[in-house]
Amino acid sequence: MQNPNTEKEFRQAVAVCRALFASKLKDYGTSWRILRPASLTDQLYIKAARARTLQTCGKALVDEDQTDCFIAIVNYALVGLIQTELGAAMTADLSNDVALSHYDRHAEESLQLMLRKNHDYGEAWREMRVSSFTDIILQKIFRTKQIEDHDGHTQVSEGVAANYQDMLNYAVFALIKLGVAKAS
Repeated sequence: MQNPNTEKEFRQAVAVCRALFASKLKDYGTSWRILRPASLTDQLYIKAARARTLQTCGKALVDEDQTDCFIAIVNYALVGLIQTELGAAMTADLSNDVALSHYDRHAEESLQLMLRKNHDYGEAWREMRVSSFTDIILQKIFRTKQIEDHDGHTQVSEGVAANYQDMLNYAVFALIKLGVAKAS
């Protein structure tokens, strides 16, 4: 049975991610437009690997915790979806408002995908550990790298965009479990 708070919690977690994304747009504009999908996949790897290191050793020498890592994974996955759709540019060619419009649309599409899958899987993610989300995200990253190494061609598997959506959704689940979103 689907928890009635799941959609609300998802939206709350994404709102936290979006607020940071919007603030960074004010600082940097859409400089990320130059990143090719493989570079974004590597950025996702850096953040997921950092989360795993923090979970394993429990000690950080830089002021960033695993919550920050999962927020970054959500934002990089959404940038990846935008870049997969638009392609990389040689300049920051989007206004902040247009970038946020793309961000919101892809976040909503990912939410709808999560709700469909969540219905079929019966909220199983609620019984999972945050460390498992990290491992699954890392697995999705390695799958994405394989697809990218094959020029985006797959025989039976979903493509890069589907993997970005899954990474985003698992990162949101982690944020919910870490208390970023509250059911009420």
